Amino acid sequence: MFKKIALLATSVLAFSVATPAVAADSLLDRINNKGTITVGTEGTYAPFTYHDGSGKLTGYDVEVTRAVAEKLGVKVEFKETAWDSMLAGLKAGRFDLVANQVGLTTPERQATFDKSAEYSWSGAMLVARADETRINKPEDAKGLRAAQTLSSNYGELARKYEAQIVPIDGMAQGLKLLQNKQADLTFNDSLALLDYLKKNPESGLKPFWESSDKIGAGLVANKGNDEALAKISQAIVELREDGTLKKLGEQFFGKDISVK
Repeated sequence: MFKKIALLATSVLAFSVATPAVAADSLLDRINNKGTITVGTEGTYAPFTYHDGSGKLTGYDVEVTRAVAEKLGVKVEFKETAWDSMLAGLKAGRFDLVANQVGLTTPERQATFDKSAEYSWSGAMLVARADETRINKPEDAKGLRAAQTLSSNYGELARKYEAQIVPIDGMAQGLKLLQNKQADLTFNDSLALLDYLKKNPESGLKPFWESSDKIGAGLVANKGNDEALAKISQAIVELREDGTLKKLGEQFFGKDISVK
Protein backbone atom coordinates (compact mmCIF):
# COMPACT_ATOMS: atom_id res chain seq x y z
CA MET A 1 0.00 0.00 0.00
CA PHE A 2 2.76 2.43 0.97
CA LYS A 3 4.57 1.60 -2.27
CA LYS A 4 1.45 2.44 -4.30
CA ILE A 5 1.03 5.75 -2.45
CA ALA A 6 4.69 6.59 -3.08
CA LEU A 7 4.34 5.82 -6.78
CA LEU A 8 1.18 7.94 -6.96
CA ALA A 9 2.91 10.82 -5.22
CA THR A 10 5.85 10.54 -7.61
CA SER A 11 3.46 10.61 -10.60
CA VAL A 12 1.62 13.66 -9.26
CA LEU A 13 4.93 15.42 -8.61
CA ALA A 14 6.14 14.62 -12.14
CA PHE A 15 2.89 15.95 -13.59
CA SER A 16 3.06 19.15 -11.53
CA VAL A 17 6.64 19.72 -12.68
CA ALA A 18 5.86 19.01 -16.35
CA THR A 19 2.70 21.11 -16.54
CA PRO A 20 4.37 24.57 -16.32
CA ALA A 21 6.69 23.60 -19.20
CA VAL A 22 3.64 23.12 -21.43
CA ALA A 23 1.95 26.29 -20.17
CA ALA A 24 5.17 28.24 -20.71
CA ASP A 25 5.15 27.49 -24.45
CA SER A 26 3.83 30.97 -25.19
CA LEU A 27 4.31 33.37 -28.09
CA LEU A 28 7.09 35.07 -26.12
CA ASP A 29 8.82 31.73 -25.51
CA ARG A 30 8.68 30.83 -29.19
CA ILE A 31 10.20 34.21 -30.08
CA ASN A 32 12.90 33.95 -27.42
CA ASN A 33 13.70 30.35 -28.38
CA LYS A 34 13.81 31.13 -32.13
CA GLY A 35 10.91 28.77 -32.76
CA THR A 36 7.92 28.89 -35.12
CA ILE A 37 5.03 31.34 -34.86
CA THR A 38 1.67 30.68 -36.52
CA VAL A 39 -0.15 33.50 -38.29
CA GLY A 40 -3.76 33.60 -39.52
CA THR A 41 -4.43 35.32 -42.86
CA GLU A 42 -7.07 35.16 -45.61
CA GLY A 43 -4.98 34.45 -48.67
CA THR A 44 -7.76 35.93 -50.85
CA TYR A 45 -7.42 39.66 -50.09
CA ALA A 46 -5.12 41.11 -52.74
CA PRO A 47 -2.76 42.87 -52.58
CA PHE A 48 -2.46 42.34 -48.82
CA THR A 49 -2.66 38.54 -48.71
CA TYR A 50 -3.19 36.38 -51.82
CA HIS A 51 -1.65 33.71 -54.07
CA ASP A 52 0.45 34.79 -57.05
CA GLY A 53 0.49 33.13 -60.47
CA SER A 54 2.71 30.34 -59.20
CA GLY A 55 0.41 29.64 -56.25
CA LYS A 56 2.75 31.15 -53.65
CA LEU A 57 1.15 32.96 -50.72
CA THR A 58 2.29 36.58 -50.85
CA GLY A 59 1.03 40.13 -50.44
CA TYR A 60 2.00 43.16 -48.39
CA ASP A 61 0.86 41.81 -45.00
CA VAL A 62 2.40 38.40 -45.72
CA GLU A 63 5.79 39.81 -46.74
CA VAL A 64 5.84 42.26 -43.82
CA THR A 65 5.19 39.31 -41.49
CA ARG A 66 8.02 37.33 -43.11
CA ALA A 67 10.34 40.32 -42.70
CA VAL A 68 9.35 40.64 -39.02
CA ALA A 69 9.99 36.92 -38.50
CA GLU A 70 13.42 37.26 -40.11
CA LYS A 71 14.26 40.17 -37.80
CA LEU A 72 13.22 38.11 -34.79
CA GLY A 73 15.05 35.02 -36.00
CA VAL A 74 11.90 32.86 -35.97
CA LYS A 75 10.07 30.80 -38.59
CA VAL A 76 6.53 31.66 -39.62
CA GLU A 77 3.71 29.29 -40.55
CA PHE A 78 0.65 30.86 -42.20
CA LYS A 79 -2.81 29.40 -41.66
CA GLU A 80 -5.34 30.59 -44.24
CA THR A 81 -8.75 31.31 -42.74
CA ALA A 82 -11.97 33.05 -43.81
CA TRP A 83 -12.18 36.54 -42.35
CA ASP A 84 -15.27 36.03 -40.17
CA SER A 85 -13.65 33.13 -38.30
CA MET A 86 -10.15 34.61 -38.11
CA LEU A 87 -10.32 36.58 -34.87
CA ALA A 88 -12.35 33.79 -33.27
CA GLY A 89 -9.56 31.41 -34.28
CA LEU A 90 -6.99 33.72 -32.72
CA LYS A 91 -8.99 33.92 -29.51
CA ALA A 92 -9.24 30.10 -29.45
CA GLY A 93 -5.48 29.74 -29.83
CA ARG A 94 -5.46 28.29 -33.35
CA PHE A 95 -2.65 30.71 -34.18
CA ASP A 96 -0.42 33.23 -32.42
CA LEU A 97 -1.06 36.29 -34.57
CA VAL A 98 -3.27 37.63 -37.35
CA ALA A 99 -1.86 39.52 -40.35
CA ASN A 100 -4.81 40.73 -42.38
CA GLN A 101 -5.21 44.52 -42.20
CA VAL A 102 -6.83 44.35 -38.79
CA GLY A 103 -7.69 47.60 -37.05
CA LEU A 104 -8.81 47.38 -33.43
CA THR A 105 -11.58 49.93 -33.91
CA THR A 106 -14.37 48.48 -31.77
CA PRO A 107 -14.62 48.20 -27.95
CA GLU A 108 -15.18 44.44 -28.30
CA ARG A 109 -11.91 43.94 -30.20
CA GLN A 110 -10.00 46.27 -27.90
CA ALA A 111 -11.17 44.27 -24.88
CA THR A 112 -9.91 40.98 -26.33
CA PHE A 113 -6.92 41.75 -28.55
CA ASP A 114 -3.82 43.94 -28.76
CA LYS A 115 -1.78 44.88 -31.81
CA SER A 116 1.76 45.76 -32.68
CA ALA A 117 3.04 49.02 -34.08
CA GLU A 118 1.27 49.88 -37.34
CA TYR A 119 2.84 48.77 -40.62
CA SER A 120 0.19 50.30 -42.91
CA TRP A 121 -2.40 53.07 -43.03
CA SER A 122 -5.46 53.16 -45.29
CA GLY A 123 -9.07 54.29 -45.39
CA ALA A 124 -12.52 53.03 -46.37
CA MET A 125 -14.04 53.20 -49.85
CA LEU A 126 -17.51 52.56 -51.23
CA VAL A 127 -17.71 50.77 -54.59
CA ALA A 128 -20.78 49.97 -56.70
CA ARG A 129 -21.65 49.24 -60.31
CA ALA A 130 -20.65 52.06 -62.62
CA ASP A 131 -24.28 52.53 -63.75
CA GLU A 132 -25.54 52.96 -60.17
CA THR A 133 -27.64 56.17 -59.87
CA ARG A 134 -28.78 55.99 -56.24
CA ILE A 135 -25.43 56.57 -54.56
CA ASN A 136 -23.41 59.76 -54.15
CA LYS A 137 -22.34 59.49 -50.50
CA PRO A 138 -22.18 56.78 -47.82
CA GLU A 139 -25.49 57.86 -46.30
CA ASP A 140 -27.13 56.72 -49.55
CA ALA A 141 -26.36 53.12 -48.57
CA LYS A 142 -29.40 53.17 -46.28
CA GLY A 143 -31.74 50.34 -47.28
CA LEU A 144 -29.46 49.12 -50.08
CA ARG A 145 -27.77 45.71 -50.15
CA ALA A 146 -24.15 45.89 -48.98
CA ALA A 147 -21.90 42.86 -49.53
CA GLN A 148 -19.83 42.65 -46.33
CA THR A 149 -17.98 40.28 -44.05
CA LEU A 150 -19.99 40.38 -40.85
CA SER A 151 -17.24 41.06 -38.32
CA SER A 152 -15.07 43.50 -40.29
CA ASN A 153 -14.66 47.25 -39.83
CA TYR A 154 -16.42 47.63 -43.17
CA GLY A 155 -19.38 45.54 -42.06
CA GLU A 156 -19.66 47.88 -39.07
CA LEU A 157 -19.54 50.85 -41.44
CA ALA A 158 -22.34 49.43 -43.59
CA ARG A 159 -24.46 48.87 -40.49
CA LYS A 160 -23.73 52.44 -39.36
CA TYR A 161 -25.24 53.70 -42.61
CA GLU A 162 -28.20 51.30 -42.22
CA ALA A 163 -27.48 49.18 -45.27
CA GLN A 164 -29.00 45.72 -45.66
CA ILE A 165 -26.08 43.33 -45.12
CA VAL A 166 -25.42 40.53 -47.63
CA PRO A 167 -22.90 38.24 -45.83
CA ILE A 168 -19.72 37.30 -47.71
CA ASP A 169 -16.47 35.45 -46.99
CA GLY A 170 -14.19 38.13 -48.45
CA MET A 171 -13.82 41.09 -50.80
CA ALA A 172 -13.49 39.02 -54.00
CA GLN A 173 -16.86 37.38 -53.38
CA GLY A 174 -18.45 40.74 -52.60
CA LEU A 175 -17.30 42.24 -55.91
CA LYS A 176 -18.71 39.24 -57.77
CA LEU A 177 -22.07 39.78 -56.08
CA LEU A 178 -22.03 43.41 -57.22
CA GLN A 179 -21.32 42.39 -60.81
CA ASN A 180 -24.09 39.78 -60.67
CA LYS A 181 -26.53 42.35 -59.22
CA GLN A 182 -26.95 40.30 -56.04
CA ALA A 183 -25.73 43.30 -54.02
CA ASP A 184 -25.77 47.05 -54.60
CA LEU A 185 -22.52 48.20 -52.98
CA THR A 186 -19.62 47.25 -50.77
CA PHE A 187 -17.40 49.09 -48.31
CA ASN A 188 -13.80 47.93 -48.14
CA ASP A 189 -10.19 49.05 -47.97
CA SER A 190 -9.41 51.75 -50.53
CA LEU A 191 -6.00 50.31 -51.41
CA ALA A 192 -7.41 46.83 -52.04
CA LEU A 193 -10.32 48.18 -54.10
CA LEU A 194 -8.16 50.51 -56.19
CA ASP A 195 -5.75 47.65 -56.86
CA TYR A 196 -8.66 45.48 -58.04
CA LEU A 197 -10.10 48.22 -60.27
CA LYS A 198 -6.66 48.87 -61.78
CA LYS A 199 -6.16 45.19 -62.57
CA ASN A 200 -9.75 44.74 -63.79
CA PRO A 201 -10.61 47.82 -65.91
CA GLU A 202 -13.60 46.01 -67.48
CA SER A 203 -15.15 45.10 -64.11
CA GLY A 204 -18.06 47.50 -64.54
CA LEU A 205 -17.46 48.83 -61.01
CA LYS A 206 -16.28 52.21 -59.75
CA PRO A 207 -15.68 54.06 -56.47
CA PHE A 208 -18.37 56.47 -55.27
CA TRP A 209 -16.80 57.64 -51.99
CA GLU A 210 -13.53 57.45 -50.08
CA SER A 211 -12.96 58.31 -46.43
CA SER A 212 -10.27 60.81 -45.50
CA ASP A 213 -9.75 59.00 -42.17
CA LYS A 214 -6.87 56.52 -42.07
CA ILE A 215 -6.87 53.35 -39.96
CA GLY A 216 -3.60 51.75 -38.90
CA ALA A 217 -3.10 47.99 -39.21
CA GLY A 218 -0.61 45.87 -37.28
CA LEU A 219 -0.06 42.28 -36.24
CA VAL A 220 -2.80 41.29 -33.78
CA ALA A 221 -2.47 38.99 -30.75
CA ASN A 222 -4.59 37.97 -27.80
CA LYS A 223 -4.40 40.08 -24.65
CA GLY A 224 -1.56 39.10 -22.33
CA ASN A 225 1.22 39.13 -24.95
CA ASP A 226 2.68 42.55 -24.13
CA GLU A 227 6.33 41.48 -24.11
CA ALA A 228 6.00 39.53 -27.36
CA LEU A 229 4.23 42.43 -29.06
CA ALA A 230 6.93 44.83 -27.83
CA LYS A 231 9.56 42.72 -29.61
CA ILE A 232 7.39 42.54 -32.75
CA SER A 233 6.77 46.30 -32.65
CA GLN A 234 10.50 46.97 -32.35
CA ALA A 235 11.09 44.81 -35.43
CA ILE A 236 8.45 46.79 -37.35
CA VAL A 237 10.04 50.10 -36.30
CA GLU A 238 13.42 48.82 -37.54
CA LEU A 239 11.86 47.68 -40.84
CA ARG A 240 10.39 51.16 -41.29
CA GLU A 241 13.72 52.82 -40.49
CA ASP A 242 15.80 50.60 -42.77
CA GLY A 243 13.45 51.17 -45.72
CA THR A 244 12.00 47.63 -45.91
CA LEU A 245 8.38 48.74 -45.39
CA LYS A 246 8.80 51.50 -47.99
CA LYS A 247 10.19 48.97 -50.47
CA LEU A 248 7.33 46.53 -49.87
CA GLY A 249 4.77 49.33 -50.19
CA GLU A 250 6.24 50.35 -53.52
CA GLN A 251 6.27 46.71 -54.65
CA PHE A 252 2.58 46.11 -53.95
CA PHE A 253 1.05 49.60 -54.20
CA GLY A 254 3.52 51.85 -55.97
CA LYS A 255 3.94 53.93 -52.80
CA ASP A 256 4.91 53.77 -49.14
CA ILE A 257 1.81 52.98 -47.04
CA SER A 258 3.65 52.55 -43.72
CA VAL A 259 3.29 56.21 -42.72
CA LYS A 260 0.05 58.03 -42.00
